[in-house]
Amino acid sequence: MARSITELLAAGILAGVVGAAVAAETAHEHGVPDFSSNLAGWVANEQDFVGIPGKPGPVASDPAHPYINNLLARRIGAQPTFRIADLTNPNVKPWAKEVMKRENERVLAGGIGFTPRSSCMPAGVPAFMLFPVVEPIFFVQSSKEVLMIFAGDAQIRHIYLDVPHSAHPKPSWYGESVGRYDGDTLVIDTIGFNDKTYVDNFHTPHSDKLHVVERWKRADDNTMRVTFTVEDPNTFNEPWMATYSFHRIERPLFDEEVCAENNTLLFDYHLPVADKADF
Repeated sequence: MARSITELLAAGILAGVVGAAVAAETAHEHGVPDFSSNLAGWVANEQDFVGIPGKPGPVASDPAHPYINNLLARRIGAQPTFRIADLTNPNVKPWAKEVMKRENERVLAGGIGFTPRSSCMPAGVPAFMLFPVVEPIFFVQSSKEVLMIFAGDAQIRHIYLDVPHSAHPKPSWYGESVGRYDGDTLVIDTIGFNDKTYVDNFHTPHSDKLHVVERWKRADDNTMRVTFTVEDPNTFNEPWMATYSFHRIERPLFDEEVCAENNTLLFDYHLPVADKADF
């Protein structure tokens, strides 16, 4: 008898969790940091990237239009808002500011501040880190590859270990990520992006010259901290740095969520729709 899609998904998830546990145990034996044991998932501590004092930093919220998320709005009795980018950042080139200005004006005129998550689109890098505000990311570690799986709709990053970049990587949503362990830190170097994503939730664009280097490290048993550098000579005047952190939760990686079908009830979130049948 043919197995149902749900049964196949459950079997695949179970196999992935078991494989992750075996890989984590093997990694621990070889001194590699363990990001995945005991069904560890990682949920973000911040809403947006945090700058590093003394370094060029990420785009931030416009002080004249502070961002108020749903949780804060309920706590202080205010109206939730969408993000408005602070366009005074001197590190962003004029063409990119024009893109951000257009998005700001659309939101200020009453539009929706679309994010990749709300539109069920790939986030790219480093914006992938901003996905797990509610749903966690999970790690699967092996000797040749690390997977980062976002539980929300099973978007996956592949990080290939101890190999060089391809001579001419084909541009893609998540680029080509190669990594290595530097003691207790996973260092990830990513190039080969297309230009269809934003680097943050403020609609900061980038070109296909984007280059991101991340350093993932467990600060303690329950905290993961990432420090990263973003370089794109076509978009930024100089490389900038930021940090972001996560807290650990323990829960299974549940069945697949179909994001696009869940986001059609209240607003038109500009979900991707095929313009013709596949077959």
